[in-house]
Amino acid sequence: MFSLSPIGFVESHLKERYEAPHQGVFGGDTNSVIRLERNRNYEQALKDLEGFDRIWVIYLFHLNDSWKPLVTPPRNDSKKVGVFASRSPHRPNGIGLSCVTLDRIDGLNIYISNSDILDGSPVLDIKPYLPWSDSFPESKTGWAKTGDRIVYKVEFSADALSICNRIFEEDGVNLAGYARVQLAFDPSDTSRKRVDPVSANEFGLTYRNWQIIYTIDESKSSVMITNIIIRG
Repeated sequence: MFSLSPIGFVESHLKERYEAPHQGVFGGDTNSVIRLERNRNYEQALKDLEGFDRIWVIYLFHLNDSWKPLVTPPRNDSKKVGVFASRSPHRPNGIGLSCVTLDRIDGLNIYISNSDILDGSPVLDIKPYLPWSDSFPESKTGWAKTGDRIVYKVEFSADALSICNRIFEEDGVNLAGYARVQLAFDPSDTSRKRVDPVSANEFGLTYRNWQIIYTIDESKSSVMITNIIIRG
């Protein structure tokens, strides 16, 4: 048995698991902060870190209390793989590893972006990213095929965004964040249990008692969310 003490905690707008992008690189320029613990001499430990563009963050999946030996990764045609062959957060020891953009450091606060780390995650360690030793672009990727993954830009009409903001204020549900994560890949895949065709050019993504109505522009690899409907 080993005992680990967090060096700090993440402060992020990503509150729920469904809000987290599948990888940090798809997290966009939204900002998060790693707030390091005080009175542990971490000021010296941060010396010269600001010269790096990216850092590795090792942290805990604090919202998970169980693990699964087999998981179904996104974009694997609903086929199960072993958890050690995946990036699933449902792991025996619940340890996460993310490569994020380092924006700036202010005292014990480390400002990052392109992050998939949820709010409140305990941070165990930080290390600099070194492209000459940490990147192997020619490596085989097994079931996770590369080269054919299109990332769609998810946009909102003014009315749809207003409804999302009201839902967040009244119910605390970040429906806009959920939509961005779910529709960034394969938005027309109706084999997914939450996506249904609504009309010739419209689709509906369901979450709880809301249905997110959207259209797809394949020429621009973009999704436009036009309305939010409350389902009876």
